[in-house]
Amino acid sequence: MQIKSFSARTLDANALKSFAHPMRLRIYELLDENGPSTATRLAALLAQNSGATSYHLRELAKHGMIEVVRGMGRGKEKYWRVTPGGFSFGDPPADPEAAGALDYLLDDLVRQRGAELSRWRQEGDRAPEEWIQASGFGRRSLRLTAEETARMRDEVFGVLERYRALSDERQEEHPEGEGQAGHVIVHFDVLPLGAVRDR
Repeated sequence: MQIKSFSARTLDANALKSFAHPMRLRIYELLDENGPSTATRLAALLAQNSGATSYHLRELAKHGMIEVVRGMGRGKEKYWRVTPGGFSFGDPPADPEAAGALDYLLDDLVRQRGAELSRWRQEGDRAPEEWIQASGFGRRSLRLTAEETARMRDEVFGVLERYRALSDERQEEHPEGEGQAGHVIVHFDVLPLGAVRDR
């Protein structure tokens, strides 16, 4: 059964293999968190040379993960940003190399989520009050059928999609992150633990 995608695009096997690279993942994270940046600025943050960051930026752009921000930069200077619309990993690919890349990306997703939760635990009490009030942790343990679980997942993703569209629109209007909008991370997982029974 194909998983419904609420993202603008699903990564194909070549994109999965290209994205599953530590430096590209880190560059993507930095662009996602801090907004548009140049190869030179990213190189300084990553203790790399700008030739290396330029190469990885071009690889990410080749697969539609990032794009050049029109109207920013002077001369040949390019500002890069995460491509609006998001992406999904899709179903496990048949190609063994792409399947290994997907495993790598999913493991990195788990790492990143843990790091984001830990960071908020450390700095959350110093955030402005309105952001503290707007934040939340949630975990529910439910007894549902597979059909009910899929329906719930799709409903929640539908809500997230509406807010993603709002965020993308804001990003188009203010590529440098102007205004009162903050960088908000939403974690949502549906994990049917126990679906695989040990015999």
